[in-house]
Amino acid sequence: MTIASVIYGLAGTKLSPDEKAFFRDIDPWGFILFARNIEGINQVSRLTLELRDCVGRDAPILIDQEGGRVARLRPPTWRAAPAAQRFADLWQVDEELAIEATRINHRLLAHELRTIGVDVDCAPVADLRIEGADDIIGDRAFGTTPEPVIHLGRAAMDGLMAGGVAPIIKHIPGHGRARADSHLELPVVPEEHGLLSETDFAPFKGLNDAPMAMTAHIVYSDIDRDLPATQSADMVDKVVRGEIGFDGLLMTDDLSMKALTGTFRERGELSLKAGCDMLLHCNGQMSEMIGVAEGTTALTGRALERAEAAERIRDVIEDFDPDDAESRLNDCLDRLPA
Repeated sequence: MTIASVIYGLAGTKLSPDEKAFFRDIDPWGFILFARNIEGINQVSRLTLELRDCVGRDAPILIDQEGGRVARLRPPTWRAAPAAQRFADLWQVDEELAIEATRINHRLLAHELRTIGVDVDCAPVADLRIEGADDIIGDRAFGTTPEPVIHLGRAAMDGLMAGGVAPIIKHIPGHGRARADSHLELPVVPEEHGLLSETDFAPFKGLNDAPMAMTAHIVYSDIDRDLPATQSADMVDKVVRGEIGFDGLLMTDDLSMKALTGTFRERGELSLKAGCDMLLHCNGQMSEMIGVAEGTTALTGRALERAEAAERIRDVIEDFDPDDAESRLNDCLDRLPA
């Protein structure tokens, strides 16, 4: 079986005949769901089964379920999980309680995701919240300095993995300082490498044993003046793999974001050549997906080993009482000033 080094989104709430044929032919490593793919518990549970049936294996299925404003599963059907800022605020009151609350919240997220067949969460965000930057990170961050982000990010990872959900830290090596939204344009971070090492890169170094990480479509001009981290061998080899010491599965952020240019084949080829293990394409547009497929490769070697290690996280789920957990989470959060 030849699995492709790519993760795809899809257009709607069920697979079209064209999508089934395409996915069966390409055999992507996994899939990612968005709000457009979700109507309810039964529907999305059927969809995750359909996706796996399409490729004939237990393919990973991803979602962005951070809590707060980045949540594909929303009330009234699903719990309104807090944004990371709530846990950052609790850290200022009681550090140990903040760690406990973060772990419980992410254990609850894992339970909610596994119930519908989703087993990878594009969380936690390990970026810093930096004054003056674009608000694309904002309250998604666990803090403004590395220490709380490392501790709370670790708790988030632990909670997800305890529920059989593989976490993805993002956006390596750090998106928090960007003064533009990479969904819309290419941000350039001009600060010196030394400053970035002490600040933006530090949380990722502290969480470098994460099973997976998602890249930042950002130019760090003191290190590579021309290419965003996703497509820069210098950034991947020297910073992500070297300085930060991350050795897990490295996937791109969404290749359809406007920070990147060129054909979709070129976007994929450049990312893999730079050292990314996996491509991510999210919007479900078939013409773009075909282009990405032309730029992808078979999942082999060290990239395959990293992917298999991430998949094994799904095999062990600790005993859990969601009602007790939610009650304890609320008790923790009640310690915050009104």
